[in-house]
Formats: sequence, structure tokens, C-alpha cells
Amino acid sequence: MKKNIVILGSTGSIGRQALEVISCFPRTFRVIGLAAQRNIDLLEKQVRLFNVPYVAVVDPDAARVFSERLGGSKVTCLQGAEGLLELARLPESELILVAVTGITGLRPTLEAVYARKNVALANKETLVAGGKLVMDAAHKVGIQIIPVDSEHSAIFQCWGKTEDIARVILTGSGGPFRGFSREELEKVTPEMALRHPTWQMGPKITIDSATLMNKGLEVIEAKWLFGIEYDRIEVLIHPQSIVHGLVAFKDGSVLAQMSWPDMRLPIQYALLFPGRRKNGITALDLVKVGQLTFESPDFDTFPCLKLAREAGKIGGTMPVVLNAANEVAVKAFLERKISFLAICELTSEVMSFHVTKPGLELDEILAVDEWARDRTQQLINMRG
Repeated sequence: MKKNIVILGSTGSIGRQALEVISCFPRTFRVIGLAAQRNIDLLEKQVRLFNVPYVAVVDPDAARVFSERLGGSKVTCLQGAEGLLELARLPESELILVAVTGITGLRPTLEAVYARKNVALANKETLVAGGKLVMDAAHKVGIQIIPVDSEHSAIFQCWGKTEDIARVILTGSGGPFRGFSREELEKVTPEMALRHPTWQMGPKITIDSATLMNKGLEVIEAKWLFGIEYDRIEVLIHPQSIVHGLVAFKDGSVLAQMSWPDMRLPIQYALLFPGRRKNGITALDLVKVGQLTFESPDFDTFPCLKLAREAGKIGGTMPVVLNAANEVAVKAFLERKISFLAICELTSEVMSFHVTKPGLELDEILAVDEWARDRTQQLINMRG
């Protein structure tokens, strides 16, 4: 029987690549639900190509236009944030791929978990903001959260007996500004920051990679995914982006997962888990790679990584503030309203105003998220 898949965020980078993977295994998967924010042109092509019975469009205006386009068809068109929730709990679904961006992914992820659906998670903000809430719920109902991020997928693939593991190591390319000084970073433009050396990603995550905030968010995500303390989560800069993650064991041995930097591999692993299948992706050739190098992160030049780790250790709602403030600041940078270095400055400033709360309830998390976004925008406006 085919595995029924729902993809939340099908028109984004991860969603598009997931459908590419699924198209390679037509006898294995059936796409029963797709959701997008407002890119209804691409969404319509996806719906028709994969004969999808359920669709959700979050933007109300785009949803109305989309419903008119598909009028008379057998496709059920859902609207708004509630549409995401309905897709997340479809009775016939077996795996929900959460590939929407930002805090938007938290509520539908929880909805899928409560409905006892396995989740392939490509939205790091979900665990950064609501890690304890999501993982406690997942453990309670007995479903699997399968990471799609290349680094967490690598650790997931290398994982052994929890009691045998000493530490985990996340790798990062260092982004386009590896080796830059603070003075050089003051002159960085959005165009420069969007030129990632090894990965093709959406603009927000690309900027996060340039500031190293992305790696900091991944540290918090790893804490919740693998139930491991922060002092056992390390970060290494690895410019070649071949080694995606490592697990070090108590006996001194280390397992690493390696491949060319291609998101289709962790996506396929998550969709097929626990199996593996041959695909058309080029196999790794270490002779062509030539060398693998590693170095420690520059915490002084790229303080976002240290800031994220501090937020994680404080816990409660502080990571919610970190994530929300950073997201607003990144948007302002892309709109040329603030400098590259101001992203971390603003995030740190907003965190300094926050009195941490437990963050054990969804409403509390979302309220803090809204507060942090408003406060960050106020500070941006004050900068003029």
C-alpha cells in the first residue's frame, strides 16, 4: 500500500524538493494534501500533477481565487490557518511533512501529533519555540518526529543507544562571510548575504546561515529532538558541507553522515524512514571532494550562535523571543532598513527586555512571540 503524505508548505524550497522525491517513487507515496501561503500558480500545478484531493491556502484573498480556479473539481479547498490544522489531522494521512516557515509551523505540528500522525519536521522554529510542548506530546502519544534538517537528519541516522552517546556535533559551512572581520561585516548587503557558498535555500534561512543564527537555532532544536544537554552539543565549521553531523560515543568512536549537499537526501530519508531506496542522486566521491576541513566557530565575530545557546540554556520562553526577534530583524535587513550586524544587536536587546515564562502552553508561547515581534519592530522604527 502507498504511504499517504501531507505537505504543509509545498511551494517552498523543501516542499518542492519533497514532491520531486515523491515523483521518483510513484508506487510508494500518495500525496493527499498540500498547503501553501499564497503561491497559487505553483500550487495549482502541483495539485493537478499529483491529483491531490485536499488543499489549503493560508492567505484569504489567494484562497478565494484558488477556489474559483478549481470550481467544479473534486478537490476540497481549505482556507486560512484553520486549513493547515485540518490538513494536519486528516484521518487517512500517515506522515505530515511540516515545511512552512516561522512560528506558523508550531500549531499544525501539534495538531498532527495530537492526531497521532508521524511528523517529518523541516521547520526548526517549531522546536525552538515549543520544543518541550511538542516532544512531550509526541512521547505521550507514541508518534515519531523525524528531522528533515540535513544536520539533524545526519545525527538521527548515526544515533545509537542513548546511554552510549557522549555528545553530538552539528556542522555548518560558515556561510558566505567565513573569515570576515566585524569591520567587513558592517558593509554587508542583502545581495552578498544571500550568496550561500554550498546550499540553495530560502532567503530567511540563508541570512540566518550568514549570521550563524541558523546554527544556534539548530543547537536548540537538537536539544529537544535528541533529549541531550547543551554542554553535549557542539558546533564545527566545515566549509565543504560534506559531513552533515556526527555522533561521538563514550568509547571514543565517532560516526559521521556524509553526502553531497543536497536536501533531497534527508527529505527522502524522512519520507521513507526506516527504509532506504536507490535514487538518481549522485553518490559521494571522496576523491573529488579532496579534503575535509574543520574549525571552531568565531563567536566574537558571529555572536548570534552564542546568543542562541544562551537563550536555550535560559529556557522557558526565551528561545521564543530569540526566534521572533531574529525573524523580524532579518526581514528588516532584507528590506534595507537595518544593517547586517543590527540583526544580532536587535535580537539581544529584545531578549534583555523579556522576563522569562515557563512556556508550557501554546497560548503563552504565541503571546510571547507576538510581544517579541512588536518590540523588535518598535526598536527598528526608532532607529529610523
